[in-house]
Amino acid sequence: MKLKLLIIGLVFAVGAMAQDADKYIESDVIPLAGKKGFSFESPAGDFVFKPFVLVQTSAKMNYYDDEGLELADQDNIANSGFEIGNALLGFSGKAFGKLTFNFTLNAAQSGDALLQQAWFDINLKDELRFRVGKFKTPFNQAYLVTLGETLFPTLPVSLTAPMNIPYSLNSVNPNFATGFDLGMQVHGILRQKWDYRVGIFNGTGISVNGAKKTLSDDLGIPSLLYAGRIAYMPQGPMPSHQGSILDLENHKSLIAFSTSYNVEANWQASNDFRAGLELAYLYHRWYFTAEAYYMQMKFTKKQAIAKPYDFIGGYVQAGYFVTPKMQLASRYDLLNRNGLNEDGFINLPSVGVNYFIAGYNLKLQAMYQYLGKWGHENQLARDNDDLGLAQHAAQVMLQFSF
Repeated sequence: MKLKLLIIGLVFAVGAMAQDADKYIESDVIPLAGKKGFSFESPAGDFVFKPFVLVQTSAKMNYYDDEGLELADQDNIANSGFEIGNALLGFSGKAFGKLTFNFTLNAAQSGDALLQQAWFDINLKDELRFRVGKFKTPFNQAYLVTLGETLFPTLPVSLTAPMNIPYSLNSVNPNFATGFDLGMQVHGILRQKWDYRVGIFNGTGISVNGAKKTLSDDLGIPSLLYAGRIAYMPQGPMPSHQGSILDLENHKSLIAFSTSYNVEANWQASNDFRAGLELAYLYHRWYFTAEAYYMQMKFTKKQAIAKPYDFIGGYVQAGYFVTPKMQLASRYDLLNRNGLNEDGFINLPSVGVNYFIAGYNLKLQAMYQYLGKWGHENQLARDNDDLGLAQHAAQVMLQFSF
């Protein structure tokens, strides 16, 4: 009996050591750490290569109100039908004991966005790691969670919607999210409770892979995105999912602050300062997260527009597993899209359900979202606030991964 217990203990110890050795092998797409799955490994164990796939296909229905529609074609149903939001093929792994790497292509995109991410980490120790390449910028909990383990099939609109600016710019209007970008980052976990990330990026987003920035005319420094994030996790590292059927007994929490400054963002049009506050809580079958963010868009001197624009937004969302395979979700999203100098918010309540088909790596997600408006000064401002956004949006997404 004692021999059996000793053997079982050794098996678990070896498994724990293997999982600990592979804990940095991540894809930001599906969880990989500690999973053998379909992988290749050198006899010495100093080189591991793990391919992965994520396919998300959806049926969508979007209904738009009459404002902004062409008079000759009053079609309220648009951007509806079937789509493949993501078709990711990549590999992740480790080399020589100190390096981890990731390379991911998204066949559902085109141009420079075809390369979703490509990076490698130099892992000196838990407290000190260096990452270079194309990866997620340290801003927004909604982006930093694993793509295939999100509570809803779409990101909060407050993160992705372009702001309303009453001037003609030489680029798109900014939004809150900074997403994937090219750059370098120093990061690590201190005492298993503090997660820090500090980086410098191009500030051009996922759709630009080239070095196209200059020196700032206003500040005299490189016109790049400077970003940082610090998170406190009192119960240890927070999982990267927003609810998993493999993690229904955990208890974790997180509070984080992030900030960034995109110097001469939008191609020498403005300097964009962002700040965000994050809360996340996982308790057995419950998952809760909330974010609030602020952005100031300040035009450069060359633009000759003195007035800066300030924006605020945020969301709260929660999920609960009513069964070990079914998770119910709700979200309330809020955005001041016209700037604090004008009254009015758009708000987007959403409900959803997630069903996990265990054994087949399938996940079914469905959601409905409504767009409401309140607090505007007049009807014209109310009508213009939601231009380009659907008043009613429904989506059913089926996801496969390995």
